[in-house]
Amino acid sequence: MKRGTKYVGLDVHQASTVCSVRTEGGRVIARTIVPTEESDLTELFGGMRGTIHVAFEEGTQAQWLHDLIAPQVARVVVCDRRGDRRRRGNKNDLADADELSEQLRCGSLRAVYHGNAHRVRLKELTRAYQNLVGDAIRVMLRLKALFRARGIKTPGQGLYHNLERRPQWLAQLSDSGSPLRAELLWSQLDQLRALRRRAKAAMLAEAQRDPAWSVLRSIPFLGPVRVALLLANLQTPWRFRTKRNLWAYAGLAVVSYSSADYLIEAGRPLRRRRPPLTRGLNRNHNHVVKDVFKSAATGATGRVGPLQRWYQHRVANGMDAALARVTLARKLAAITLRLWKTGEHFDANYLTIPSS
Repeated sequence: MKRGTKYVGLDVHQASTVCSVRTEGGRVIARTIVPTEESDLTELFGGMRGTIHVAFEEGTQAQWLHDLIAPQVARVVVCDRRGDRRRRGNKNDLADADELSEQLRCGSLRAVYHGNAHRVRLKELTRAYQNLVGDAIRVMLRLKALFRARGIKTPGQGLYHNLERRPQWLAQLSDSGSPLRAELLWSQLDQLRALRRRAKAAMLAEAQRDPAWSVLRSIPFLGPVRVALLLANLQTPWRFRTKRNLWAYAGLAVVSYSSADYLIEAGRPLRRRRPPLTRGLNRNHNHVVKDVFKSAATGATGRVGPLQRWYQHRVANGMDAALARVTLARKLAAITLRLWKTGEHFDANYLTIPSS
């Protein structure tokens, strides 16, 4: 294969990977199908010459594939193509690989961050903790639904936490089969709680070894779990050039809409003076990071402190309460990014800095 810049699109599946190679001029010079195995993929890129750029979609194997290919090529782009309206025509593996290589050549792919390998362990531990939390919530909902389906009211959290009352709850289940089902759900919930405590302890122990731990913990309402989730999901502050980049990643960026923005007067284009319409917050974001900042902002509004005073000042000036909470979440995100980059600890004076 001749030297020069080549753009490689990979359509990756569990058993096989379809590869499409393009030149700088856009001509497809090779198509091949290889097993999704380390040896075969290493041999594939080992035989290529020149400057190689590779693109494939985010998925289960994305991190493994990124770490495998990155040392062999000039650039690896792991992309997110959800909501891509340009995808038309027939859908098959070869067409997908061709389309990836062409979009990579044109520079129109939206990249997903896959760097900073030293926080991989923390990321895996946070995933384990979040999975156990989600599983426990599902069991709790099934347990409560079991009683509600039989007209038995279950107010509060007593159904889950009060072990002494479990025989009384079982006595209210008259039909056969449902008592055993309730006992199995309680047993599953108890095991998940024990595993969750173990996962949480391992996650926090790993997070506390991070140099940024003490900096982020100094920010009010960013508790141990929230800081661990931020470290695992954001990984490094330097991937965000400004606070607005972080707002978009966290789903806190305001989306605006405008059309017919210009008029022609005396042969010259003039912009209309009407303001653009807002369409809420951006939908393409990291849900974990958004939940961390919004939950921290919600907690801050209910407890006395500088964050609550900042929030109440906005509301007193006529801002809607829900909008003020979102603004406080944006402020917390901006402070987090600034302190993480500088290594300073939180100071209430940071709240006087404009957030927009």
